[in-house]
Amino acid sequence: MPIPDFQTCMLPLLRFAADGKEHQLKEASQYLAQEFKLTDEEQSEFLPSGQQPVFINRIGWARSYLKKAGLLDNTRRGYFKITSRGQTVLKEARRVKSHRTSPPKISIKYLDRFPEFKEFWDKYRSKRVEAEPAPGQTPHEALENAYVRLRSEIAAELLQTLKGSDPSTFENIVVDLLVKMGYGGSRKDAGKAIGRSGDEGIDGIIKEDHLGLDSIYVQAKRWEATVGRPEIQKFAGALQGQRARKGIFIATSEFSREALEYVSRIDSKIVLIDGKALAGLMIDFGVGVTSMATYEVKKIDSDYFGES
Repeated sequence: MPIPDFQTCMLPLLRFAADGKEHQLKEASQYLAQEFKLTDEEQSEFLPSGQQPVFINRIGWARSYLKKAGLLDNTRRGYFKITSRGQTVLKEARRVKSHRTSPPKISIKYLDRFPEFKEFWDKYRSKRVEAEPAPGQTPHEALENAYVRLRSEIAAELLQTLKGSDPSTFENIVVDLLVKMGYGGSRKDAGKAIGRSGDEGIDGIIKEDHLGLDSIYVQAKRWEATVGRPEIQKFAGALQGQRARKGIFIATSEFSREALEYVSRIDSKIVLIDGKALAGLMIDFGVGVTSMATYEVKKIDSDYFGES
């Protein structure tokens, strides 16, 4: 089954805590993963940032909302347990289940009946957050998904700009990127090592590191058409002619399946960077982009409030 949203996790999480004992979030997530029959792949699916599994994030938000409503409470660092109000809600859920076929559910709308939660939720709504979470999304997921959309839009604009740039500008961009990534030695060294080829691309040999312990052959092309295997074979031959064992082929378009399969079978190490990957690297290493705003996402420091 698909990973349940955080509101769907609320009642099962409360049921998990029904024994009145202290529990940890990891323990709860493992139990609920079995209850929801999640596969290993679903349990290991991460948020766009790669910082936390989606399911654990949703269990965490379910716990947070239940705490806001007074159904769960923190007992000590990293532990929570059900409250008397939470036990009352479970009894109500059992009565509802016995009188209808559809299973009961705790949702934000349900929690709004509790004064503590209503006060919290009214303040949240009064802020009129632009990136309002979609139904079932946690605020964390909404923020990360908004970031992914913005990054995708910037990457598309970057790629379009690259395709429309002149050869000299494109050359400088690639040199800047390689240096930012730690290749080519200094900016001056990399600039000298890469020269115009006259075919709307660049090629040259750069240092793998500042000491020049190895060389990397570079070729980059501002292409619209898919780069096929013949072009990569020519590049591999040129690499051998330069006595280089490693190469980077950069294109603003895509590589064919045959080209990708070819580089996976040859002895030389050739890395293919297509337009999408190129734009992503430029964003990651701050080439051609500038920071407009920085948002620092924080969480409670359990150690600070822990026992001495």
